[in-house]
Amino acid sequence: MKTQVILAGATGLIGRFLDAGLTRRSDIALTPLTRLGSSGSAQPIDFEGLCSGPETTLRTVAPSGIDVAISCLGTTIRAAGSQAAMYRVDHDHDHDHDHDHDYVLALARGARALGARQFILVSSVGAGGPGFYLRTKGATERDVAALGFARVDLLRPGMLLGKRAEVRPLEKCGQRLAAALTPLMVGKLSHYGAISAETVAGAIVQLTGAAGDGCRTYFNPQITRIAHL
Repeated sequence: MKTQVILAGATGLIGRFLDAGLTRRSDIALTPLTRLGSSGSAQPIDFEGLCSGPETTLRTVAPSGIDVAISCLGTTIRAAGSQAAMYRVDHDHDHDHDHDHDYVLALARGARALGARQFILVSSVGAGGPGFYLRTKGATERDVAALGFARVDLLRPGMLLGKRAEVRPLEKCGQRLAAALTPLMVGKLSHYGAISAETVAGAIVQLTGAAGDGCRTYFNPQITRIAHL
C-alpha cells in the first residue's frame, strides 16, 4: 500500500523540486496542493476554508486519508502586505479571533485528524529568535509539534538558493553574498550559510515516510547529508 502524502506549497521554490522528487517515488501517492487561482497541475485548495474546517477541507482532496503532511508554505511581510497577513500564512491564529487558524497550523490539524503520523515543516534557521519573522517561525514549530504527531521533522535551512517565481531583488543580492560567504562558515555558523532549495527538497524526499517517532530538527549540514543519502 502506498504512503498517502499531501504537500502544501507545491509551486514554491522548494515545493517545485519536492513535487518532482516525491512523484518519482513509486511507494508514494502524492497530492500536491496550491492556493486557489495558482497555475500548474497541483490541486487547488481554499486555505481560508481550510482554516475554518481543517478536517472537512482536507478530506475533499485526500479522501483515502493522510500518512504524511508536508508544508513548504511561507511568505514575507512585504509579499503578504502586513505582519498580520504573514502571520496568517506562517503561524498560529489571529488572537482576536480564536476560531481562525493559520494555513500551516490548519493544515497540520486537518492532517492529524485524517490520521497522519508524520508532519514535515520547512521553517528557518534562527526560528524562535528575535524579530517578528523568527518569532513566527518558532511559534509555528512549537504549535505543530504539540498536535500529537508520532513524528515531526523541522527543517531550518539558511539562505535558500534558487530562482523564485516572484521577484525579490534584495533576496537575490543576499543569495549572492551568502553563497560567497558559505565556504568560510564553519561550526554553528554553517547553519546560517546558503543552501540550495533543491538540496532541501532532496532531504525531505528522504525523510518522507521515515520510521521512528519524536521531533527532530535539521540545519544545513544535516539537510545536506540527508539529501545525499
